[in-house]
Formats: sequence, structure tokens, C-alpha cells
Amino acid sequence: MDIILSKIRSCTVCKDFLPNVPRPIIQASTVSKIVIIGQAPGRKVQDSGIPWDDASGNNLREWLGVDKQTFYNEKVFGLIPMGFCFPGSGKSGDLPPRPECAPLWHQQLLTSMTEIKLTLLIGQYAQNYYLKNAAKSTLTETVKSYNDYLPDYIPLPHPSPRNNIWQKKNTWFKESLIKVLQERVGALLNDDKYSL
Repeated sequence: MDIILSKIRSCTVCKDFLPNVPRPIIQASTVSKIVIIGQAPGRKVQDSGIPWDDASGNNLREWLGVDKQTFYNEKVFGLIPMGFCFPGSGKSGDLPPRPECAPLWHQQLLTSMTEIKLTLLIGQYAQNYYLKNAAKSTLTETVKSYNDYLPDYIPLPHPSPRNNIWQKKNTWFKESLIKVLQERVGALLNDDKYSL
């Protein structure tokens, strides 16, 4: 795992397409229990080098019902984006994650992670990549059909504050899915094998 992480952190495969010097951002361990596959780091995360170190991360931790100490414990959470570097900004937010990262690195990572109990797929890029034909025609339908993907996956919308309107329109998300998510995460954290 150390070799894979070192290779990822020094990767420059898509440097010609990035607005900044490549700075791949990842957190993973061979014993991570919960894997969060997100989109790509935003500008703030690219600057800090800490995954989910922004308003989206605050929302995500609230959804999970965990504090920062637990979230940044690599024995608990593996934080693997679809694109490891900030892809740049577009007209309506960040550009899509670079397509090179997931095919190049994800399988190597996940094969080395032998204790995964739950994978959270955040946003349409992760959902389409991992669920393939099982993904529904829209993100909302995929997330609403979360029961179809248990016990291995839980699809989630991106926790960006930009999606607050989506959450207000889809009240079932907090009323049912967040409760299921927190129960699943809580059960894994209380597992006898879990230790900080």
C-alpha cells in the first residue's frame, strides 16, 4: 500500500491538463473499513492537501455523524476521489474529475484494501463508474434507490453547499437515507475490531 500511495502522490499523468502543479490527494490504508469515493478536490483542498477540508467536507461529516478525528483516521475511512487533483474551474463550478485517475489507480488501491465493509459513492461520476448499468438515469433516482445497492454501496449526492436546494426538494434524503447512513457507519465504528 505504501508503494501504491507513493506512486499516486507523485503521479503527473495529466499535468498538461491541470491548472496547477499536480498534487494528488488521497487517504487510504489496507484496513480502511469505509471507502468514500468522491469527485475531485476543490481549490481549497488542493491548497491544503487535506481531503474534504472544506464546506463540502463539513456537510459530509455531518451526514456521516462523525467528527474530524474519526474521519481522518485512515483505519476507518479511505478517501479516494475519482480524480486526485483539482481539475480547474468551469462556468458553473469545478470541472469534471480527470478521467485518467480511476482506471489507473482505483483497482490497485481497492485490491490492497482488504477490510472494506462499505463504499460511499458521491456524485454521478463515482456512481456511473462503479454501478455501471445499475445506475439509474439521474443522480436523484440512483440515490433514492439506495436500497438496491446495499450492503456494498450507498450512493450519495455531492455534499457541496450548492446542493442545499436539492436537499430541500428531496426531503426523503435526510428523513430516511441519512438515518440509514449514520446507522451503518455507527455500527462499523462500534465493531469490536475497531480501534483508533
